[in-house]
Amino acid sequence: MKTLTRIQARINSMRNEDGATAVEYGLIVTLIAIAIIGGITAVGTALDGVFRNDIAGNL
Repeated sequence: MKTLTRIQARINSMRNEDGATAVEYGLIVTLIAIAIIGGITAVGTALDGVFRNDIAGNL
């Protein structure tokens, strides 16, 4: 029984899940960055239309 416990402990110590966690965080950061870039692009396009049509027309 002790041998089985030692083998299981050795197998568990060999598992390294840190890499998977880092990859998951990387994907989350990438998705957030894509959302931010998309939002900024949409706002920029809308502001460009306001400046070109409303403000430039009044000058």
